[in-house]
Amino acid sequence: MKPFIISRNVARLIVLQRIELIGPILKKIRKLFGRYIFSSFITKYFLKPNIISQKYYNIMLNEFSTIEKFIEPNDNHFLSIGAGVGGLELIINQKFKNKNFFFIEKNYVSKKVKYGWGGTTNNEAYNDLNLQKKFLTENSMDESQINIFDYDNDNLPEINFDIIISLLSLDYHYDFDLYKGYLKKVSKLKTKIIFDTIRAEYFREIFKNVEVIKSDTNTVHKSKRIICSQFLD
Repeated sequence: MKPFIISRNVARLIVLQRIELIGPILKKIRKLFGRYIFSSFITKYFLKPNIISQKYYNIMLNEFSTIEKFIEPNDNHFLSIGAGVGGLELIINQKFKNKNFFFIEKNYVSKKVKYGWGGTTNNEAYNDLNLQKKFLTENSMDESQINIFDYDNDNLPEINFDIIISLLSLDYHYDFDLYKGYLKKVSKLKTKIIFDTIRAEYFREIFKNVEVIKSDTNTVHKSKRIICSQFLD
């Protein structure tokens, strides 16, 4: 498969969302000049979109490999929380045709790049929803499949989803409880919820079914990717 079609502006967003995509030289520049200069200027002028495209595509393929076996042919409604520009969803769309994708995102780029645990606050954002939609449509996702919601300004979708995905976002950068009530509302008996966390065992108190599907022991967070279903209360 070919890499994604990525403009320079989209490449900038992707690098802010996936900092591991930048090479050693840009990492040194980021460290030398600081996060504000890096996010405001360096990412605008010193990226190579074609290289970012290939790296990002490969990362999304790898992410997809961790969840592929849990996607069934009759899973039609996908909700993604903190999906960035939506590379994973494009891979899903390539493999499983005619699905409906819903995205909950923030619609701004934080002035200072800040990664880490935010607890019960969720203030950091590195996205532009217009660019996200353009990226998705330019990479063969039909506009009728795309439903993007601004977390801060829109009423969130209230339908029952088949699969809910939040990789490296929900309970990785901010507390699961921020979405707990909402996820209960949009889940049904067989809804599969996939996300990354450092406290996998904790979720056995919240869900009837919890399975660890990936472990990242070499990362700072040492997180685990889990798939859950059936809220207990």
